[in-house]
Amino acid sequence: MKTNKVLIALLSVMAMMILTAVIFPEQIKEFLNRPALYPHVLFVHIVAVTLFFANAVVGMLWEARSLASGRKEVILHTYRTVTWLDARFSSPLIVFSVITGIMLSIMYGEIWQIGWLSLAFILFVFSGVVWVVSDIPTQYRIKNLIREADPDAPVLPEALIRILKMRVWISAVGVVPLVFVFILMVYKPEIVPPARWFG
Repeated sequence: MKTNKVLIALLSVMAMMILTAVIFPEQIKEFLNRPALYPHVLFVHIVAVTLFFANAVVGMLWEARSLASGRKEVILHTYRTVTWLDARFSSPLIVFSVITGIMLSIMYGEIWQIGWLSLAFILFVFSGVVWVVSDIPTQYRIKNLIREADPDAPVLPEALIRILKMRVWISAVGVVPLVFVFILMVYKPEIVPPARWFG
């Protein structure tokens, strides 16, 4: 329940910021058009994206290692810790990454006219869609299976182990695009913007 409240609060903050930008676009541009602001926003963006990426990778590896151990208490503890971190650590980092990323794109120029920037944004959104469409529903299924499992059984039900293994692969699919986002952000290659790929 607390997790849902945290997520709702973070999504509400994002929605209010987007609404503010839509209603007061000129004021927002004027506010962001300050050279002294750029390094601070860049710093927060780099820290948020790096910590989010690191947490995603470590969580995925940690879950895979716990499943390889085959030990019920290790698997359950790992799953609960990773999901706790997702709700209280990754979710705010995603919000900070998106907000500061949009701020930087406004400072840097038109996002859809800069190839590496627009492609990085698309890949980041794709990673988020994978998380929302695949990972969140599996978490609810896992919670139900844990609740239904016999607490005195020495091993977890096969259906639960199967979905936990699937979750590791889902995490990998969500993490791989982020590797390319980092490459694009660091090297800033000269590429044709995706908006012009099919025109």
